[in-house]
Amino acid sequence: MSESTQTPFARPDARLVDQLRELRFETGIAPHALGSVLVSFGDTRVICAASIDDRVPGWMRAQKIEGGWMTAEYSMLPYSTLDRKQRDISRGKADGRTIEIQRLIGRSLRAVFDLKKLTGKTLWIDCDVLQADGGTRTASITGAYVAAQIAIQKLLADNQIEENPFTDSVAAVSVGVYQNVPVLDLNYPEDKDATVDANIVMTGSGKFVEVQSSGEEATFSREELETLLALGEKGIQEISKLQEAAIADGLN
Repeated sequence: MSESTQTPFARPDARLVDQLRELRFETGIAPHALGSVLVSFGDTRVICAASIDDRVPGWMRAQKIEGGWMTAEYSMLPYSTLDRKQRDISRGKADGRTIEIQRLIGRSLRAVFDLKKLTGKTLWIDCDVLQADGGTRTASITGAYVAAQIAIQKLLADNQIEENPFTDSVAAVSVGVYQNVPVLDLNYPEDKDATVDANIVMTGSGKFVEVQSSGEEATFSREELETLLALGEKGIQEISKLQEAAIADGLN
């Protein structure tokens, strides 16, 4: 094929290669939660809610471990995908993907959280996917931090804790190689056809928390990986600023 007849590269939604989908935060979405937000990356929409339990898990009490605990639960609602997704309770157990993602959410938040400053309490983060269009795990981490920080600020205001346990912010975004081009924040069509798919979790100060990267029946070079990491870092810098504004909005 001659150069003149080649189809030019274009993303399905016409974004630039380093452009995030429209990112929105709607705080206070769950009134009974201490902190909550509906986070939307394009058509991916996740409710993240933070609740406080005035006790720690039994294993902490048994081992006499000081401080508190933070954990997360994740689920995709049956109508979040094109084909109805069966509820975990109907199968009698959570699937492996659900367990992996909720552990990732918990790890990501605990990486920037001093558990010793949450004495005797457990911070629960519930992430429920309303609509899935790629990047549900990264949206969940991003929204979970906003919901958790709002909850912590309310605990501080009520003198239920003495210091803010958060040491930094945390956010996540997907990157990948789509039609041989590295791109930021994959939607479902891009995720489905990507030859390389990666999820990047970083702190607001620019440190990596976790990088999940794999080739989909393909390999990738160090140079491609570095390009993907740079795209992810750029995206997370933008996300962190929006998180700050959402937290301020949620406390007003």
